[in-house]
Amino acid sequence: MKSVHLTATTIDDSEALVAIRIAAMRESLEQVGRFDPERARERFLSTFNPEHTRYIEWNKTKVGFVVTKTHDVGLLLDHLYIHPDYQGNRIGSEVLELIFSEADSLNLAIQVGALRESASNRFYLRHGFEFVKEDEFDNYYIRPAQKS
Repeated sequence: MKSVHLTATTIDDSEALVAIRIAAMRESLEQVGRFDPERARERFLSTFNPEHTRYIEWNKTKVGFVVTKTHDVGLLLDHLYIHPDYQGNRIGSEVLELIFSEADSLNLAIQVGALRESASNRFYLRHGFEFVKEDEFDNYYIRPAQKS
């Protein structure tokens, strides 16, 4: 039985989500000299939409969140953050399995971006994403649509 579930968020969850984002991004952004909690907060809040955002619950505890949106290639995995206290428990892998199932049922590709120096690059490659391009700060990946 899976221990990870995705649950709805509301506009009232915005500050709790920002706190998770900042905690999850801190180490990667500090490594490249770009950690700015206020900038991270503003960037998230400027695009936050509860309709696209779901909490990640692990053993009935809110440990992160995921944002998915329809996009020109199919599905955009816009954010996937697990609080550092809970990383390393295969939670991210279980979340991806849920997202893959959703995308596969609609025959959609999934696009994702990751900070170039982040460990998340290995995570996405390990889970079948293919490198597409890079820019100054990020790498971009795609998981082609899977026939169900």
